[in-house]
Parts: sequence; C-alpha cells; structure tokens
Amino acid sequence: MTETAARPLRVVMLDRETISPETVLRPQAFPHELVVYQRTARDEVAARIADADIVVTNKVPVRADALEGAARLKLIAVAATGTDVIDLAACTARGITVSNIRGYAVHTVPEHTFALIFALRRSITAYLEAVRRGRWQEAGQFCFFDYPIRDLAGSTLGIIGDGSLGRSVARVGEALGMKVLFAAHKGRTGMGSLYTPFEDLLRTSDIITLHAPLRPATRNMIGAAEFALMERRPLLINTGRGGLVDEVALGEALRSGQIGGAGFDVATAEPPPADHPLMGLLDLPNFILTPHVAWASREAIQSLADQLVDIIDAFQRGEKRNVVN
Repeated sequence: MTETAARPLRVVMLDRETISPETVLRPQAFPHELVVYQRTARDEVAARIADADIVVTNKVPVRADALEGAARLKLIAVAATGTDVIDLAACTARGITVSNIRGYAVHTVPEHTFALIFALRRSITAYLEAVRRGRWQEAGQFCFFDYPIRDLAGSTLGIIGDGSLGRSVARVGEALGMKVLFAAHKGRTGMGSLYTPFEDLLRTSDIITLHAPLRPATRNMIGAAEFALMERRPLLINTGRGGLVDEVALGEALRSGQIGGAGFDVATAEPPPADHPLMGLLDLPNFILTPHVAWASREAIQSLADQLVDIIDAFQRGEKRNVVN
C-alpha cells in the first residue's frame, strides 16, 4: 500500500482496553497517525472508521453498514484469532484485507486448560471452600474426603479441535500419561484412523476439551443429546468460544450428574449478565468460570501485540500476512 501525500496513514484502534495497558502496541516502520479508543460501542463504529486507512479491533464488530462510509479503509487487523466479529464478505467486496493473529496462545491456553482440569479432577476449589467454612476443624482428623479426587494418568482426554491449540493440549496430556483422542467433525465419517467418531469420543472420554472455532456448524455442538452420550461422566472444558455448548443444557447436565464437572473460560455473552445460565451454576462445587483470560498471560499478550504490529508494518510495505478473506 502506498502512503498518500496528503496525510500520514491513519490507524484507528477501536478497543485498546482489551489488551493489557503494559503492552507496547504501536506500528514503527512508517509515518502514521494512531487514533486510540479504549472502547467503542456498536453505534460508534461507522463514525470512528470513516477516515481510517487501517483499523485494529479485538471484539468490536465491524459490519457491512459501518464499512459503507470507510472509503479509505484497506486493512482490518483483528487482535485475536477469531474473526467472526468481521463481515468478511463485505470486506472482500470492498477490497479490504482482513488479517488475524495466529499461534500466540500455544502455551497460555493449554496451561489454562490444564489448570481447570487439575482443579476439577482433584476438586481443588471445592476443598478450598470447605476449608474456608471450617470443615477441616469439624472433621477432627488430618484430612477429609468430601469431594472426589482422581488422577489424570491413565484417563482418556477427548479433544474437539485439532488446530495448534488442540495439538498443544494433546502433547501435555500425553506427557501426563493420558490417552488422547481427537474428534472427527460432528456428523462426518471417513476422516481416517487418527480421528475418533464424534459420538464415540463423547462416550469414552473422561475429560472433553473444546478448541474449535465458532461457526454455524459448531454452534451448540454440545447439547442435551450429546450430554446423554457421556457415559463416563466426564469433565467438560471450554476455553474455545462461547456458543460451542448449549449453556442451559450444561446446567441440566451438571445438576443431574450427567457430567462430573465443567470448567469454562468463555460465555455466549461477555460479560455475562446476572441472569446468564453460567452465572446460575457458580454455587456448584464442580463448576469453574473464569473471565475469558485463558489467552492472557503477559507473554502471550506481548506476542500478540508484536505480531499485530508486524502485520500492519508488512501491509504498508505491500506484504499481506495472515489473511483470512
């Protein structure tokens, strides 16, 4: 892309507060004007991107109606891997390149996934709350056994999603002595011996972890019918996307004992309102909800920021990286 003589390129960032304030995030390789908004409401998007050459967004949606007045816009750099907040078809029709961030979370998300698995498999939070309530003193001996404790070694880990995150989780699971299965796509056969049919994975796994993108085909991929197949009462871990699991059905499965526990880092609404289905599960000792922070180690955020800057700098030189449309 060639810089215009009239003014430096305008780079507009719509939701800076979604990235840690400690993180250095500024293009360096070319003259530019950087306009930073800490947050942007949906009805503010069109006006804020109207004279932008490059837009950076993490969670703020950029839809076709907002693009209509953005005649100068040539690049949308998404400060995340998922791009469902962007109208890709509208961008393609207008010649706008959309790029995303890849590979930055290959340590932080698997570590958070296993933090949830360990906490649930060994009932860490349940025991912590019991100690706070004085249960240890009531027990009158050196320990008590109110909640189940299970080893990971020898258990079966079912992974739905075989991208970089799913495969990183698999390596950790194998190192811990777990049998690892990758799910074939739901409703699809003939994917080869490396993949376990979706329904069979649900039946045979002790722990099921989700690392799939949110698409029409994956929305509510785990619902009441799928919970009914989970014969081993597994743990269900979702550090992927809100919407992969029917959250009402999740609550019913937890309260009825169809599954042994659940650890979620994502929700269909973020932040979830007080009446959100997941908020109604916080009283359960076998449910953990964290606020979409699996990706957010200090190291991962800086890696994301560095990659974002590299994408913008390269685009200005005429190089396109991590293009998704």
